[in-house]
Amino acid sequence: MKPTARLLVIGVTSLLLWNPFAQADDPVIIATASPSGVYHVVGRALCRTVDMPCRAQPSDGSSANLRALRRGEMKLAMVQSDLQQYATQGTEGFRNDGPDEGLRSVFSLHSEPFTLVVRRDAGIQGFNDLQQRSVNIGNPGSGQRGTMLRLMEARGWSRSDFRLAHDLPADQQSMELCHGNIDAMVYTVGHPNASVAQAIRLCDAAIVDVQGDFVDLLVNAYPYFTRASIPGGLYGPDQPAVRTFGVKATLVTTADTDPDLVYQLVASVFADFLRFKATHPALGQLTAQTMIRDGLSAPLHEGAIRYYREQGWLGPEAMLSERNEQRRLAARGAPAPH
Repeated sequence: MKPTARLLVIGVTSLLLWNPFAQADDPVIIATASPSGVYHVVGRALCRTVDMPCRAQPSDGSSANLRALRRGEMKLAMVQSDLQQYATQGTEGFRNDGPDEGLRSVFSLHSEPFTLVVRRDAGIQGFNDLQQRSVNIGNPGSGQRGTMLRLMEARGWSRSDFRLAHDLPADQQSMELCHGNIDAMVYTVGHPNASVAQAIRLCDAAIVDVQGDFVDLLVNAYPYFTRASIPGGLYGPDQPAVRTFGVKATLVTTADTDPDLVYQLVASVFADFLRFKATHPALGQLTAQTMIRDGLSAPLHEGAIRYYREQGWLGPEAMLSERNEQRRLAARGAPAPH
């Protein structure tokens, strides 16, 4: 073979073997929750903001996401603020796991009112009326189940106080309500929500208040719980305003996640903040100040700190957190962040 022809063959072969898409990193996975919930909508919106392969992945919910993060199965996850604290401290459902010292916050998102949806013909006017009823308390690993169990504990109830306690995932419970298999369902979720709307539209369901001394106890004792309300008219002209309590949705990662990746995600969200907030009505009231402060129990990730510091959004306590993170990395032999 002539030298020129040999070089041509080598060049063509190299082009065939080199595929820029094959060289790309695996997509960033953001674990969300039920495909019918706001978490999944927000996860997809987050992926659309970044110039990198990214996919929102449905999951069994906050507890499952936190454990998957700890096992290193993904880089980012949406979780409720109460379960974020439990995982950080190794309390409640995470006692056997111990404190997750590698968990890191990125920012918080929308408020999630604890929502009690009932069949109108069941005669349920509030949480106390759930005794000896058929109730879906949420699937294991979900945020609403974690909040429901804490509320039941404050009320002095166990599963035996219900006629039946179901473990249905969020995307199944509204149809079970319509079919009469359950009298009530609970959902810790941003509003409006498609599953709640489906139950109200198809089976004449209603949202009722969740109030009482036991709710006051929770809100006063735990900073990650706050008073919350669901505006009237959100699901139709005859839907009254609902008084309840709730948590925050948060985006979390691990200390080992690449700081540049986290920085890029955070910078992309805030670079087109109005467009991001327009993704869902639940995000409409977000501000940068509340997102980097409220509902965050785990320390901020170094990549997030870098961006917030550049914007002048952080106070002295965050600078201390960053110095502690630098010391932690140095102790492990990792290069200090720049």
